[in-house]
Amino acid sequence: METTLTALLARGGDADAAIGAPARRALTHGELRRLIGATTQRLNTLGLGRGDRVAIVLPNGPEMATCFVACACAVTSAPLNPAYRADEFDFYLSDLGAKALIVERGSTSPAVEVALRHGVRVLDLVAGADDPAGAFTLEPREPWSGAAAAQPGPAQSGDVSMLLHTSGTTSRPKIVPLSQQNLAASAQHIARTLQFTPADRGLNIMPLFHIHGLIAGVLAPLAASSSVFCTPGFNALKFFAWMDEARPTWYTAVPTMHQAILSRADKNRDVIARHPLRFIRSSSSSIPPQVIAEIERVFGCPLIESYGMTEATHQMASNPLPPGVRKPGTVGVAAGPEIAIMGEDGTLLPRGATGEIVIRGPNVTAGYENNPKANAEAFRDGWFRTGDQGVMDADGYLSITGRLKEIINRGGEKVSPREVDEILMDHPAVAQVVTFGMPHAKLGEEVAAVVVLREGASATERDLQQFVSARAADFKVPKKILFMDEIPKGATGKLQRIGLAAKLGLSG
Repeated sequence: METTLTALLARGGDADAAIGAPARRALTHGELRRLIGATTQRLNTLGLGRGDRVAIVLPNGPEMATCFVACACAVTSAPLNPAYRADEFDFYLSDLGAKALIVERGSTSPAVEVALRHGVRVLDLVAGADDPAGAFTLEPREPWSGAAAAQPGPAQSGDVSMLLHTSGTTSRPKIVPLSQQNLAASAQHIARTLQFTPADRGLNIMPLFHIHGLIAGVLAPLAASSSVFCTPGFNALKFFAWMDEARPTWYTAVPTMHQAILSRADKNRDVIARHPLRFIRSSSSSIPPQVIAEIERVFGCPLIESYGMTEATHQMASNPLPPGVRKPGTVGVAAGPEIAIMGEDGTLLPRGATGEIVIRGPNVTAGYENNPKANAEAFRDGWFRTGDQGVMDADGYLSITGRLKEIINRGGEKVSPREVDEILMDHPAVAQVVTFGMPHAKLGEEVAAVVVLREGASATERDLQQFVSARAADFKVPKKILFMDEIPKGATGKLQRIGLAAKLGLSG
């Protein structure tokens, strides 16, 4: 396996498309390599080289994709959510120790003012209207003086290639350093799992400040010499028009996106018929088996559910493509790193036993930055502890039974929110659901759920409680069910069970 991005991206044919975008000429693999080389040289002359931290705050699209790839090949890239407020940028830029910030020319993002206040230099990304998708140059916003980079040239396998923060739902976000080798290994794992060829074209709708979009959406297909059509971000109203223009062979998304796409699929059957997909991929949170079955029926292709996390540079497990067996409700088999189930005492458990999912392999971070306490808790006997509870069946297929921190402890009775989700999803009136724990004065926690009903359908809280009661023990029945127009989600479209009760004003 290749251990650097430069070696990995050397494979694509010079004239073959690499990066596309709506109403833009595609950037070829040859042009992408030249862009990476020119960007490395430009950063080096501006005093930025291997190990120097460069934050990237750009909207979704082809330039965000190519800027991330180019920076990851030369410096330590740190993609940030452009929707952050000033206080959030203040935290992230100082926590990262960024030396420079890349923004669009003319950007009025609060990140710029925060960067200047911290002495972080600002680089404008300049893209010409007639240039191919993803082409850009970098220009300092202020006059730039100083020495050239201390460590110029392409990054090496052990260099930190990217920094991302954990979501920090229950504590201060932790910095996850990911090396060249981590990124290269994960890209190759995903490309092998999905059997990418140069003929493939991905339709990227995932945000590009998040590990899922960066690695599965962009880097893995580029590493396999195929191409990526980069949209401005997810928009269910535009998805099928983009599909018509891009003519993709696959796309990857989180379950809430799949469900939004599915809700508009009936009106776009002609588009689906014109552009048959080889497969659809889902990751970042669990997708109900009912939704998998409906997507496969509507699109006429397999849906591959995968399991990933930032600390593993995304993919850990995946259901295989046909003729391999897909098991809906599982996240498939190990697809890169080794996976085991660990008991509370640190022993590895046999197949069929429930415990904590642990991993080890070339795509796994070496440890959180400047956080010995978190590292002592996260690593045990060489294994990284994911914090997820799961079980592996006799065939090696992994089922996630819950996030250890998300398991609802109702007076000593443990409730998996995913189990309740799947029961409620069987109700004909329910389109989407998220189950979570809410505070309770006597029990500690009680079961609650947010439900989105199907268009034109109706159901009461009592209806749904009775439905769950017929299929599960009384202590698993949600005490409170809220009906909403959409599920509350985090910035990346993932369901956020932890902290949801407080966000919705539910208290004991």
